[in-house]
Amino acid sequence: MDGTMRNSLHDTDSSSTAAAEAAGPSAVLARLEEFYDAVPRFSATAEEHGPFTLFVRTGPGWHYYGRPTLGGDGQFTAADVDRVRARQRELGAPESFEWVHETTPGLRAAIEASGLEVHEHPLLVLELDAASTAAPAADGGPEVRVLTTDDPLLPSAVAVPHLAFAEPGTRIGAAGPEQLAEATRTALADGLVTRMIGRMEAGRTVVAATVGPNGLAGASGCHQPVGEVSEIVAVATLPSLRRQGLARRVTAHLVEHAQATGIRTVFLSASDDAVARIYESIGFRRTATALIAEPAAKTAVS
Repeated sequence: MDGTMRNSLHDTDSSSTAAAEAAGPSAVLARLEEFYDAVPRFSATAEEHGPFTLFVRTGPGWHYYGRPTLGGDGQFTAADVDRVRARQRELGAPESFEWVHETTPGLRAAIEASGLEVHEHPLLVLELDAASTAAPAADGGPEVRVLTTDDPLLPSAVAVPHLAFAEPGTRIGAAGPEQLAEATRTALADGLVTRMIGRMEAGRTVVAATVGPNGLAGASGCHQPVGEVSEIVAVATLPSLRRQGLARRVTAHLVEHAQATGIRTVFLSASDDAVARIYESIGFRRTATALIAEPAAKTAVS
C-alpha cells in the first residue's frame, strides 16, 4: 500500500468522521436505503410482494434481487420469502435477496427459515465534506484515470472484474495479460462493453482504471451516483498484478471524482474482512453489515 495516499486521506478523515458521527448511523443507513431502492429502478420494474420489493430487469444484463420494501414495518415470515422465491423461479431469475442487517434485523431469521444461505459482507462508508480531499496517486506508480466512453482502456476495464472474481481473495493469482486480452474480446462480443457505455452516457456509472501491461487495464472499478450518494462497485485487480496497491489507487481516484462532482456519501460492500481493511486504510469506516441470501451451493456427488 502506498503511504502517501494513506496519509493524505487520513489527514482529512477527522472532519469526515465528525460529520458522519454527528449525523448518526441511522441517518447514514437511511440514505443508503433510499439509494438501494432507487438504483435498480433505472433498468428494472418494481413488483411489490408483501413486505418485499422484487426488482425485475427490463432488458439485458444481470438479474436483480428482492429487498425489504422501503419504509416497511420490518415484519417478515418464511412464507413471505417463499412467495418471492416462487416469482423469481417463474422469471428465471436467481433466488436472491439483499439487505442491511442493522436496518432490517428481523429479516435474517425468515430468510434462513426459508432455506436460503446468508453471506455477510462488511459495509463501509466515507462521508465527504468541503474540507475533504481525495488522495493523490503516488509518484512513479501506474497512471490511473476516469475513463470516457471512447477510452481504449474501457473494454479491458470491463473485463478485469470477471477474471478477478474468478480468483477471489487478495493473493497473487494466475490470470495475467494474455487471459485479460481474451476476456476483453469476450466482453466486447457479449455486449458487456456496449451496456457499460450506455450506463456511462446516462450518468449512472463512472469507471476508473490503471494502465497495465500491453495497454490494458491493470485494475478497474466504478462508482454509481444517485443524488449525493454513490456506491463504489466492481473494484478489481488483474490477479497476476495483486499486492501492488492498484485497487487502492483506483478507489482513491473514484472517491476524488465523486467528491468533485457533488457526492457527499460514498459507500461500498467488501467481500471479506481482509478486503475491508484495505478500504479502512484509506478512510472508510465500517458502519453495518450487508447481507446476501441465496440457495446453498450443492455439493457434488462422486
